[in-house]
Amino acid sequence: MVERPDDRPRNGSVVDIIDRKGAWVGRGLYNSHSRISLRVLTTNPDEPIDAAFFQRRLERAISLRRDSLRLDEVTDSYRLVHSEGDELSGLVIDKFGSTIVIEFFSSGMHKFRDTIIEVLKIWYPEANYYWFAETHVQKQESFDCRPPEPPAGAWIVEHGLKFKVTPGLKHKTGFFVDQRVNRLELSKMTQGKRVLDPCCNSGGFGVYAGSKGEAAEVTGVDLDDEVLKLAELNSRENGAKVTFVQADIFVWLRDQHRAGQFWDVVVLDPSKQTRDREAIEDALKRYYDMNSLAMQVVKPGGVLLTCSCTGLIKEEDFLETIRRSAWRIGRTAQIFRISGAAEDHPWMVHVQEGRYLKAVWARIF
Repeated sequence: MVERPDDRPRNGSVVDIIDRKGAWVGRGLYNSHSRISLRVLTTNPDEPIDAAFFQRRLERAISLRRDSLRLDEVTDSYRLVHSEGDELSGLVIDKFGSTIVIEFFSSGMHKFRDTIIEVLKIWYPEANYYWFAETHVQKQESFDCRPPEPPAGAWIVEHGLKFKVTPGLKHKTGFFVDQRVNRLELSKMTQGKRVLDPCCNSGGFGVYAGSKGEAAEVTGVDLDDEVLKLAELNSRENGAKVTFVQADIFVWLRDQHRAGQFWDVVVLDPSKQTRDREAIEDALKRYYDMNSLAMQVVKPGGVLLTCSCTGLIKEEDFLETIRRSAWRIGRTAQIFRISGAAEDHPWMVHVQEGRYLKAVWARIF
């Protein structure tokens, strides 16, 4: 429905949006190369997109985290800006202690990077600032982001536990703060239990289970040797006894099933499976295989927390995949909770694509 303007503005330019009858309807960022050609920032005709605009939007976003959610009481690290959820489409900002990490998903937001950082310094004048855009985003949006030198790794605190955060590596902004509440909730179910996290990344769920949750035994599996070193560091720092294994989870889980191994609690939190709508079916097949394998090693009556952070996959399709996985191996999944990202990842009711994380809690019989 978007018609290219005759004057061909540069990608990332601020444009006025009019409907077919010529009536003004909004103002936002335009990019003819992007799959999202228009990112609406305001529907107020008297509101220019300038430093004052970013100050108002950022102040509102920070107020939600500080004043309404009072996140500073439980952690020094959380998401400050969640793109459309904070009406700043194409912009994600995470706070990790004294480091602010900015991720750009649009060329237009990247053009405003200096303005955004200057406004952030109103609230965080002493912070270290790092910004980046993933390669595939730069290609899709047709812009060149040259990040500064990554900041040194730092320790953050979350519900009394410490985690090493390393912005600038290949794991998004440095730490998955979206699972903060789910990590805490899972730890309430692990006392004296045998726990498995086959996509452990830097060890978040396993550390919670072993330290705060007082699990009897915790095993974390990941293919990435670099991230496992970070996971081991996090487990030692928190006094959590976690055994980490470098392996392909598809092969490893099949071997454990053949060996007759079972766990009381299993967490399946894989990385995003696709960014392309054309590949959704392939992503669902991978979720189907992973969940089938994970369910096979859950002790009858045990708990499976299975997650999908693939925003393109709808909740009902993910649930259907879980149903098919259970049927495939002759098990029954009793779902007792469905949750999502922590509250610092808000989403607008008219932009439900922002509700990307699905966390399904089930007993497996």
